[in-house]
Amino acid sequence: MAAPADLNILDLSGRYVMNKTLSDNRTDTILALQGVGWLKRKAISVGTITLYVKHTKDANGVESINIEQTITGGIPASSEDRILDWQERQKEDSTFGHVISKSKRVKADELDIDFLKNGWTADTYEHGLVHTYAESDTAKSGTTWIANQTWGLQEIEGERRYTRHLKFTGPKGEDIEAVLVYDYLGPLES
Repeated sequence: MAAPADLNILDLSGRYVMNKTLSDNRTDTILALQGVGWLKRKAISVGTITLYVKHTKDANGVESINIEQTITGGIPASSEDRILDWQERQKEDSTFGHVISKSKRVKADELDIDFLKNGWTADTYEHGLVHTYAESDTAKSGTTWIANQTWGLQEIEGERRYTRHLKFTGPKGEDIEAVLVYDYLGPLES
C-alpha cells in the first residue's frame, strides 16, 4: 500500500511491511556477508518483515527514529534506535552482532555516492534524507562490513513508498547496492 500523501521524511511513524517483490533480491547475500547464519537468513527470506516506526523529536529538536522489527508470527527481529546527531553508538544486535552506527539528517548534495542521493521525492529532497552509517565492530564480531544507507520516500510504480537505499561493503570489499521498499500498513496503534 502506498504511503499517504501527508507522510513525509520529517515523521515516518507508522507500520510498514517489506515489499519483497519491489525490493532488490540481494538481501540474502548481504546477510551472509554480515555473518548471519543460514537458518536465520532462511526465516528472513520466507517470512514477512514488519517495521513499527516511532519518529520523535526532543525539546532540543534532536530527532530519534525507533524501529521494532518482527518476522511472520510476531517473532522479534532486530531493533533500531537511530538518534540523528551523527554520534557513534555501539550495540549488540540480535541479527547483526556487534555494530557501531551513527545517523543524521542530510541534504542529498552533501553525499558523494550517487546511489544514495538519487531517486527521492521532491519533499524528501526538500527536508533532507535520513543517513545512517553502520559497521561491524570487528574486534567483537570477528567480521568486517559497512552498511551505508539513506532513507526517504520514493515514487515506485506510481506510488509513494518508504524506501531505503543500501550501499553495502563486505569483508572482502564486495560492493552491493540494494533498494529496500516498504508498503505502508497504517499508523502505529495506541
